Amino acid sequence: MDKSTTFTMSIISSTILGSQQVRVGAKQEISLEIAARIDELIRKKAGKGEEVVLGLATGSSPLLIYAELVRRHREEGLSFANVVSFNLDEYEGLEPDHPESYWYFMQEHLFSQVDMRPEAIHLPSDRSDDVEAVALKYEKKIAAAGGLDWQLLGIGRNGHIGFNEPGSARESRTRRIILNEITRSDAAPAFAGIENVPTHAVTMGVSSILGAKEICLIAWGEAKHDIVREAMSGPVTSALPASFLQDHSNVKWYLDCGAAGS
Repeated sequence: MDKSTTFTMSIISSTILGSQQVRVGAKQEISLEIAARIDELIRKKAGKGEEVVLGLATGSSPLLIYAELVRRHREEGLSFANVVSFNLDEYEGLEPDHPESYWYFMQEHLFSQVDMRPEAIHLPSDRSDDVEAVALKYEKKIAAAGGLDWQLLGIGRNGHIGFNEPGSARESRTRRIILNEITRSDAAPAFAGIENVPTHAVTMGVSSILGAKEICLIAWGEAKHDIVREAMSGPVTSALPASFLQDHSNVKWYLDCGAAGS
């Protein structure tokens, strides 16, 4: 795909770019398809008596996905008892009950509404004086769980995945990171001003993400079109961390018409 490529939309249209599948459609239909894939993974593993390890994301993009998973739990008997989850990131300095913490977000939109085991829920908390030790422990927990079976991602306007800001190395692992000003600016409305947005976070690294067996990235809106196009078809570079997904053998990009440029 060159930089002039656009997509034609039916209900959900599909194309292949190298190792990556690109799916384009309306948010609702895309979210239902992703939720169905998660459902499939959970039930398949449960049928074998195994746990499924999911890498989860926050923000507005996955809200419809989580709502559909909750519906399936309530109405179709989808159990999360065999799910182990690892979230991508967490802001530094926020308590779990802070309304903008990712722990709060996940509890509100998913965890408290399904039958997940509390001990199977993991976020990279920074509530320690030794953030390096916390990050290393997080990596060890992922490894002990058998690695990530499936990872959900969004993409920032600056090309970040998780909080891997521009300049993040492909070899990076879970760590403390300084948040880019674009990232903080985008978060400012939720925090009632950029002065209230944390300056640091703890994030899974690029290498941590690429270790997942399957990756699903979602992007909504025209504001994401240019960065999505560059990440999928431009050079692979630490200046645009999402471009490292080009090196993964099993990635699906889910885009609405705005993000796809159609």
